[in-house]
Amino acid sequence: MPITVDIGGACGSGLVDAVFEYFEHVDRRFSTYRTDSEISAINRGDLAVRDWSGEMMEVLALSGQTRTETGGYFDIRRSDGSLDPSGIVKGWAIRNAAGIVQRAGVDDFFIEAGGDIQSRGRNPSGLDWSVGIRNPFNAQEIIKVVYPRGHGVATSGTYVRGQHIYNPLGTGESITEIVSLTVIGADVFEADRFATAAFAMGRDGILFLERTAGLEGYVVGSNGRATPTSGFGAFCQS
Repeated sequence: MPITVDIGGACGSGLVDAVFEYFEHVDRRFSTYRTDSEISAINRGDLAVRDWSGEMMEVLALSGQTRTETGGYFDIRRSDGSLDPSGIVKGWAIRNAAGIVQRAGVDDFFIEAGGDIQSRGRNPSGLDWSVGIRNPFNAQEIIKVVYPRGHGVATSGTYVRGQHIYNPLGTGESITEIVSLTVIGADVFEADRFATAAFAMGRDGILFLERTAGLEGYVVGSNGRATPTSGFGAFCQS
């Protein structure tokens, strides 16, 4: 997936390199597309639980927590019994990458991976970072601009990757009544893990976000109608 790292200040390229090296490390451990990754070895039964890495155990524990908090709508276990933590690893990795930047003493940065974003401070023009939400029916058009101001932003949808989110509580049916759902959370990890679950809820996802403290959302239905949570508008003001 495309990754963007924009770091303010005269920090040189070393910090950017460190961020990309970290993302490569995460890919080597968690990618279900790599036969040499740790998660692939686990799914093949080649790695005993006692040999699982601390990072793997952390992500699996967070996945279990999210499954509980979403009433089962977030579940990394596939129908064939294998594990796919992709729905939580991206936000977790971006948040950790942001930690690398902050520990280096940088307060102005923007990190985006596959549409999920963590930013802090201001952009090179001295303004708040802004994030555009694309029209799922015309990806060249921005239909809403938000200003996260240190919060995380994550969008789940079917207009780029096709249908890849399913209702884990039903018969595995695809979600067709909504096409895009953006979540703003305290950080990108919180936004990402709940975006996947809320999308899997279909029309009820925006109601879940409305009821959950610390989350705001914006959903676009297959009919083209957009519905925000009651506090979403606060993030649209520059």
